[in-house]
Amino acid sequence: MTKRAESKFKIDRRMQVNMWGRAKSPINKREYGPGQHGQRRKKPSDYGVQLMAKQKLKGYYGNVSERQFRKYYAEAMRRKGDSSQNLIGILESRLDALIYRMKFVPTVFAARQFVSHGHVTVNGKRVTVASYLVKVGDVIAVRQKGRDMAATKEAIESPERDVPEYVDVDHNKHTGGLKRIPALSDVPYPVQMEPNLVIEFYSR
Repeated sequence: MTKRAESKFKIDRRMQVNMWGRAKSPINKREYGPGQHGQRRKKPSDYGVQLMAKQKLKGYYGNVSERQFRKYYAEAMRRKGDSSQNLIGILESRLDALIYRMKFVPTVFAARQFVSHGHVTVNGKRVTVASYLVKVGDVIAVRQKGRDMAATKEAIESPERDVPEYVDVDHNKHTGGLKRIPALSDVPYPVQMEPNLVIEFYSR
C-alpha cells in the first residue's frame, strides 16, 4: 500500500466518516480514529467543531495545504455573495476536482497526480498545476497518453459515481468543462460539508 493511500484512509478514520463514499474505506469496518486513543470520544468545543469542518473540507479535496486553503478563504470573502457558497465554488473549480468529477480518475488523489504528470490540457494548453482554477466555458481535454491508461478507462466505466449536472463531459472525446459554478446543494458530497463553519473558523 502506498503512503498516499495510507494517508487517504487515515483522513477517513480521523474524521470518522467515509469521506469519499468508497467501499474500501476502513471506516466501514471501524468507526473510530487511528491510534490507541482513537475510541475516546468527548464533546468538541465550538472551535473543535469548526476545526473539524475545515479539516474535512480540506481533506476531501486531496488534503489541500493550509496556505492554499487560506487563499481560498480570502478569495471567497472578497467575492460578492455568500462566502461559504463562494468557497465551495472555488474548490469545485480546481482542475483536479473537475478531472475527478468528470470520472477520468477514480480518486481526487489520482486526479492530482494525473494533472501533474501532464495528461490534461485547458483550452489546448497543457496544465500541470492541480490547483489551477478553471473558468466556466474553458475546455478541458485528456491527452492521448492519459486516454490510453487502463485506470482512466476503468474510472469512466465505473458505476460508483455519477457526473454532476454542473459538469459537462464527453467520455468518447475525453473532453469536458464547467457549465456553471455550483452551490453547496449541487455538489455530490458523500458526507455533510459545512463551509459556513469553515468561514467562521478563519473569521475568528
